[in-house]
Amino acid sequence: MKQDVDSYFEENKPSEGLGRKSLRGGVTFVVVRGINIFVQLASTILLARLLSPHEFGLVAMVVALISFAPFLIDLGTSDAASQKKRISHVEISTLFWLNVAMGALLTVLMVSGSTFIARVFGEPSLTGISIALSTQFVMSALSTQHYALMRRAMQFRRLAVIDISSMLVGSLVSVGMAFTGWGYWALVAKPIVVSACVAIGAWTSCRWMPGRPRVTTAVKEMVRFGMGVTGFTLTDSLAASADRMAIGYFYGAGQLGYFQNASIIYMNVLTIVAEPLHNIAVAALSKLSDDVERFKRAWAKALSTLSFFSAPAFALLAVTGQDLVVIVLGQKWAPAGFLVTIFGVRGIAHILERTHGWTHVAAGRSDRWMRWGIFSAVWQLAAVAAGLPFGVAGICISYTIAIFVLFVPSLVYAGRPIGLGVSDVLQAVGPQIISALVATGVGFTVQNAWLGGLNPFVRVFLASLVCLGTYLVLAVGVFRITAPIRLGLSLLRDFMPVRVAKTLD
Repeated sequence: MKQDVDSYFEENKPSEGLGRKSLRGGVTFVVVRGINIFVQLASTILLARLLSPHEFGLVAMVVALISFAPFLIDLGTSDAASQKKRISHVEISTLFWLNVAMGALLTVLMVSGSTFIARVFGEPSLTGISIALSTQFVMSALSTQHYALMRRAMQFRRLAVIDISSMLVGSLVSVGMAFTGWGYWALVAKPIVVSACVAIGAWTSCRWMPGRPRVTTAVKEMVRFGMGVTGFTLTDSLAASADRMAIGYFYGAGQLGYFQNASIIYMNVLTIVAEPLHNIAVAALSKLSDDVERFKRAWAKALSTLSFFSAPAFALLAVTGQDLVVIVLGQKWAPAGFLVTIFGVRGIAHILERTHGWTHVAAGRSDRWMRWGIFSAVWQLAAVAAGLPFGVAGICISYTIAIFVLFVPSLVYAGRPIGLGVSDVLQAVGPQIISALVATGVGFTVQNAWLGGLNPFVRVFLASLVCLGTYLVLAVGVFRITAPIRLGLSLLRDFMPVRVAKTLD
């Protein structure tokens, strides 16, 4: 037991086979996260057929307001623990109790402000929803440092199992409540149950026990680093929630309900790789922070591979979004289809913009990350304001344009301390972006010109083939991007039984 706990506090340095271990951990985490997303989408489909857009909108109003809470609870300490070369039991214990204190404080503030929230939006039911959702703050705090220790030790399989088990239990409880007539309370229960299960799973998998807190110089340094991370995540979260708050306030719960479910579909596709890869990239690149050339090669390889596989996924979502929403959620959710299409186009660049944190955190420059967060938040808020007069779709389009303008500068600014420039970014992802955008345009053209009268299932299938085929012709045939394919086949052999793997050699 003691040996297992001590492994969390070993020196953070490169080990033999680090790159391969990181890739395997990434694939495992992404696959299991994919299963997790499937559970999430399946529950959303069932809940969308049992509940109304208005009920989804009510819960979305509060969720938008508290979306920043996890970042205030964490205070960037999980990234600080993952990035720091050496940590001790005392330091992590102190950070643990700091997280718990922040969780308790936010719970008290949320309960106190619940009536005010209801008055602002003119929905009395938001009082009870706000109080109920505030209970997840302390539960989230209880698992923060346990998660950080497992990330540091690169125990991504354990983390993946906890995540999927928690989501499964939360989804079952939520759907069960919806079936038995609980209405919007079914949506409220889900995040609460998930947070509770995550806390239980984290303590069961990571047997580290917090001790008495003691503020040391090292703790102050980690908190100072974490505050930089928090500065970015908090401003980024507030900016990302601005669209939901604006839609809820100006257009009501019904329109917000359509936007919320479109956003759920999109964010599930986005986070299937963005969140787990951030954890893995920070853990791996932090070990290379003393070797700039090796760091840059690992960064370029990871970014190129991510873009190669994610860009066509979002292109497919854009081309098939309107049909998918009707097929999956039902005809009453049709207005959300066009929003999913816009989100799909945004995702081609958005997934890459989300990676700038890899470099900031691994290089130990959370101060730069915070400054970028402030600039990015102002930019995103301006995009929401510009699109607001044109309705929900206008906000989505304006935000999409803003992300495309922002993603290259975000990566260049993050990479400046280690010598990464515009040419490095464009070389790593430029061909994939161009291929995906052209494939999206071809897919839309073919769909509107020749596939309009077909059954939606057939239309989705044929449009997907055209879009994916166009992407591969351009990316592989024209731009000669083959390294991600070779890497993918190599990793596939690692996960296959020995006999099958030999047949691929």
